[in-house]
Amino acid sequence: MTAPSVRALSSFVLPLGLLTGLLAGPAQAQTQKLDVPYVPTPQPVVAHMLEMADVGPDDYVIDLGSGDGRIAIAAVKDRGAKAAYGIDLNPERIREATQNAEAAGVADKVTFEQGDLFKKDIADADVLTMYLLSTVNMRLRPVILDTLKPGTRVVSHAFNMEDWEPDATAVIGGSLVYLWVVPAKVTGKWTIEADGQTYQVELSQNFQQVTGSVDGQPERLSGRLEGSELHFTLNDQLYVGRVEGDSIQAVPAEGAVSAWIARRG
Repeated sequence: MTAPSVRALSSFVLPLGLLTGLLAGPAQAQTQKLDVPYVPTPQPVVAHMLEMADVGPDDYVIDLGSGDGRIAIAAVKDRGAKAAYGIDLNPERIREATQNAEAAGVADKVTFEQGDLFKKDIADADVLTMYLLSTVNMRLRPVILDTLKPGTRVVSHAFNMEDWEPDATAVIGGSLVYLWVVPAKVTGKWTIEADGQTYQVELSQNFQQVTGSVDGQPERLSGRLEGSELHFTLNDQLYVGRVEGDSIQAVPAEGAVSAWIARRG
């Protein structure tokens, strides 16, 4: 993925009305002066971002601030993603990225669009990549948590998302890379049935970290979400289950309780 142009970055700190004005038409967008040079992400960082996200043939990759298109192109060409889509505010970068996709022979699977990333639908992403500013990441964070499906992998070059701790971090050639897996939403009251026993559980969630009270007793449950898969301990026993809306179904795992179910409500 490549660093967004300064026009893309500066737009995030402008009032929304002014941003709308800047995006009012192609002619205006093209004449808006860029203040600093465009800086691409090094290819080793590109490769590692895609490796961290475990991009494969079932994945649709969306690249925010796509620049010359190198991450979207590599996702398809090098990792075999089924398709990729890049968004950038700079029309010059869109033209360049489109030409690069054609030269790489992946134009049938990789598309680029000029525009404001906050106005684009990213809900279908299996993998979301970005090289933005911390302030932009924080504006994106609620969008990511509320619209992307559990299990979506999010990879950021250089900038984190503050108190949402990453699931993995790497340093590649001096560049930090962060990975998050969008967690399912489990906050609420649940009934767990296991081994002939029933537990009334109230779960609280802080991103992928989960704690809960059991039968009115606080801090008796602790666990972690890996996308839609919940791992937790209850009465010193390990439970692993997959969250499916308002139910959790047991997932076989070594040392875990084998037959249990939970329902919310």
